[in-house]
Parts: sequence; C-alpha cells; structure tokens
Amino acid sequence: MWPDAVALVRRLERLGLSGIRAVEVHQNRTVMVSLTRRGVLRVHRGYQFAPDRVLEAIVRFVSPGARRLERSRARRELLAFPVASWFPPGPPPRRERPQPGDVRLLERLGRLWGELNREHFQARLAPVPIRLSGRMRTRLGELVLEDSSGRAREIVLSRRHIKRDGWAEVRQTLLHEMVHQWQAENGLPVDHGRSFRRKALEVGIEPGSRRMLRRRRPAARYP
Repeated sequence: MWPDAVALVRRLERLGLSGIRAVEVHQNRTVMVSLTRRGVLRVHRGYQFAPDRVLEAIVRFVSPGARRLERSRARRELLAFPVASWFPPGPPPRRERPQPGDVRLLERLGRLWGELNREHFQARLAPVPIRLSGRMRTRLGELVLEDSSGRAREIVLSRRHIKRDGWAEVRQTLLHEMVHQWQAENGLPVDHGRSFRRKALEVGIEPGSRRMLRRRRPAARYP
C-alpha cells in the first residue's frame, strides 16, 4: 500500500466501513472498486482525494445489506468522481495485430455469447464486443468496464486458452465473464463476491476466481 493511502483507509472506516478483512489500494482503472471473495476491498488510489460523500458511496456500494437500487445509486456516484484527474492513465497498450483465423473464432464466440445469453440470462444482457488477446498468460478472460459509466466495454479472451484448452473450457470462461457483465448491468460490484457466487452456481460454473482446467493443468485465474 502507498503511504498516502493509509489516510484513505482510515476515512473509509470512519464513514462506516466494517466487516472487511483488508483494504488494497491500486491504480488499475479497469475496476474502480471491488470486493474479493476473501473479503478484501480494492479501491483506486485516486479516491484519497474524494469528498466524504463519494467515500460514503463506496461504503454503501460494498455493504452486504444494501439493496440493489441503493447500490446502483452509490455506484453511479463513485464512478462520477474523476480519479484520472489525480492519477492520469498511461498510454493505452498497443492493439495486437489480428491473427489468421481470428475472424472465424470471433464469429463462433459471438454465436456462443448469444446462446448463453438466451439460455442463462433471458437474452437481457446487452451486446458487447469480444476481443482476443495473445498477451494473457495466466488469465483466461477479462471483462473490461468503461471508466465513467461502469458499463461493460468488451470481453477479452485469451487466444492461447482457446487453442490449448478447447471449446468446452472456453464456454465456461465466456460464461464466467458474462456473469460479471450481469453484475455490471445490475449495479452490483464486479467481483467474485456473494452475488457472483450465487449467479455462478445458478448458471452452472465454478463460483470462484480460479479454476482447475482439464488435462491436469494448474488452476488458472480470472482478474
């Protein structure tokens, strides 16, 4: 933890944060605030400059007793705070060049996303682009959120995972990221907490941030 983040943690506790095992302060702008399955609250470093009303929104957002409408309002308020004004992001990573066969893979992934949306989400999830990444080495997939709104911007899947592990495993990975998309669209924390575990069991995937793949490979993780 950065030394200047200690005051942020103390302010959150003063504003009512409780029942949290630990607080981690980060500078990753994919997810501003999240609560892990281990009870660790992850908060962007820029919130140390936020007024109390924004920090109160963070406390409400991760409160286990908060209702969906209250959590949705808190989410909008905390996302409205301009963390980039205090810690501007670096240059975006250079886009990878398409690989031979990507068009066919993406078409198949798009069809699979549609099937899973109808089967498990009553076709209520909004269409979202899917991108392949050759840079993912320990991760299988990721849901990328917009900084300002918290909406799903894209689903990124590991190209290596698709080629190596087969479509049965890819289906599980895509469904995992779609559960995160469902969280985002319903104003819930995008993490591996209670709402994720409940929905994961409902749709038939492993309710955790790690998964033991077939062929005796070690557990792979999700962000």
